[in-house]
Amino acid sequence: MAVDEGGVSTKKLRMFCLFCTYSSCLRSKKRMASALNPESERQMLWDDCVQPAKKPRKLLPTLKTKRPQELVLVIGTGISAAVAPQVPALKSWKGLIQALLDAANDFDLLEQEESKSFQKSLHEDKNLIHVAHDLIQKLSPRTSNVRSTFFKDCLYEVFNDLESKMEDSGKQLLQSVLQLMEHGALVLTTNFDNLLEIYAAHQGKELESLDLTDEKKVLEWAQEKKHLSVLHIHGVYTNPSGIVLHPAGYQNVLRNTEVMREIQKLYETKSFLFLGCGRTVDDTTFQALFLEAVKHKSDLEHFMLVRRDDVEEFKKLRENMLDKGIKVISYGSEYSDLPEYFERLANEISAYGRTGTYSGTSEPRGGQIKNGPTAAKNQNTGSST
Repeated sequence: MAVDEGGVSTKKLRMFCLFCTYSSCLRSKKRMASALNPESERQMLWDDCVQPAKKPRKLLPTLKTKRPQELVLVIGTGISAAVAPQVPALKSWKGLIQALLDAANDFDLLEQEESKSFQKSLHEDKNLIHVAHDLIQKLSPRTSNVRSTFFKDCLYEVFNDLESKMEDSGKQLLQSVLQLMEHGALVLTTNFDNLLEIYAAHQGKELESLDLTDEKKVLEWAQEKKHLSVLHIHGVYTNPSGIVLHPAGYQNVLRNTEVMREIQKLYETKSFLFLGCGRTVDDTTFQALFLEAVKHKSDLEHFMLVRRDDVEEFKKLRENMLDKGIKVISYGSEYSDLPEYFERLANEISAYGRTGTYSGTSEPRGGQIKNGPTAAKNQNTGSST
């Protein structure tokens, strides 16, 4: 290494000179900005520090070229948690069970031993849907005891004043869902809340909440006669008698061959788009309705939007979903990436629906093309984008 007479290396001297030059340049820039006005100074300094904007993720071609009428949106816990994150009962089954337990204890509806038993099951992370089912069974109107008269109070305590707890980024998600519904997409949810219906009402749109106790309306929904309806497969808190977590609770639907045929046809002929759904496909109700009787599921084409924070977990989920015909797609690495991604997706799909070979209404049921990559290719041939 070269050293000058003072013992300072040439390399260090060069670095020092570069630093002085940069500092001088920065001071000159500040003086120029000050000579203009204070606002210009702040802007120029901000420009020096600002990070480049995050590049938007590309939309999957086979999804963005779907028409709204070809989609069934499946709304899971993740969407409700994003809309009203300060409501613990919306975040997970564990949060819901804990909130129901707290309400039941507040209203003196459980014996001390019962409460301890539920709390223990919750702590041990046992099958949470079964725990929720057992708790609801104890409080349900179908038990016809004194506790059942307070079940509605428990639910209203848990889901109290949802309207005031909705956040703007969550409303952006709901707006995108509503946009696709208005263009013909069907919507079902595993959630007990009615956040989508509340939001729609504020936009001057009336959505009907359906549950599995009304098989006639479920049939009409499956036949695409009730587009502006939300099918709550576990029920909705505003109708306590319709809340079910186990197939035994909706035998009326399971035994109705016409209803089941139409429901299962949806999974074969439509593309399901899972939003905020971690384990929905493992849900016994969802399986009984859509998966158990459907053959060759791996030949179908459905989609699931997820956060890609853990690469290995993401790969594992992708592999596990293949046999159900579900393509797992990342919307980003942060939960906050979803509203913007889904808004772009909804806009693309809505626009494609307007410019394709048909728009505004669904094709006749008899003319449907079977779901799947080959079907999608045939259907899109000759269509404008």
